[in-house]
Amino acid sequence: MAQPNIPSKSFLFGKINYILLFTGLTLIVLGFIIMGLEKEEFGFGLLGLYIGPILTVIGFIVEIFAIMIKPKDEAGNS
Repeated sequence: MAQPNIPSKSFLFGKINYILLFTGLTLIVLGFIIMGLEKEEFGFGLLGLYIGPILTVIGFIVEIFAIMIKPKDEAGNS
């Protein structure tokens, strides 16, 4: 009797994907924290208008890149 084909327990993404996902999430959270730290009224200072939103957008770009990049297999081939 043949054994059923059991899929191996591997992760969906590779190590580099998870590192990039964590980095992107950190940048997004850091961007929102920086926007919240703005002392000017309604966030119209340098941090609230430029630094925080730029970090947040960079974080989202890193997240998209981390999802789109193809992980390498164990042999080092793409």
